[in-house]
Amino acid sequence: MIEVKVKDADVKRAAEEGMDAFVAVFTDAILCAIGGELNADNMSQLNADQITLLGYIALRDEVMNGGFVQLIHNGYGPFIYKNPFDKAMRNWGIRDLYRIINKSHAFYNLYHEEIEQDYSQEEFDALYEKYPEFDDFDDAFVENEEEFTSQVAHYIDEHIDNFAIIDNE
Repeated sequence: MIEVKVKDADVKRAAEEGMDAFVAVFTDAILCAIGGELNADNMSQLNADQITLLGYIALRDEVMNGGFVQLIHNGYGPFIYKNPFDKAMRNWGIRDLYRIINKSHAFYNLYHEEIEQDYSQEEFDALYEKYPEFDDFDDAFVENEEEFTSQVAHYIDEHIDNFAIIDNE
């Protein structure tokens, strides 16, 4: 396992700034420890909670920017849908996100091969019209993103040792 450290002062400052900053302290530290990107080579250096946190951030960033179609197109579908990510969200107490992922999984299975293809921007944009099945999931995530991120921050706070070593210097 790789050692992930965060400074206590950074954690306290981020906690005062809000949940997004608090989560980012841990996400940034984990990414820094593995060279900036989660991949098959460095995944084994992290524990399940650290991997799940990086998965949540990828999911959040992709869906907030372009929905589940973009998430799948950009290659995150297997990470979210072919791993127990949804169950991890349920175990973290984020049941509504678990339901979104679980219910959208059937559409991922049906359409991911086509969505994952290379497209021009115009062709990619047309995918949103072609797969409106994802619209309700996009809307549900966007409407609840603040609550989901708050729940992630709470989970980190309650299990801080699973994410990083706090450096008091």
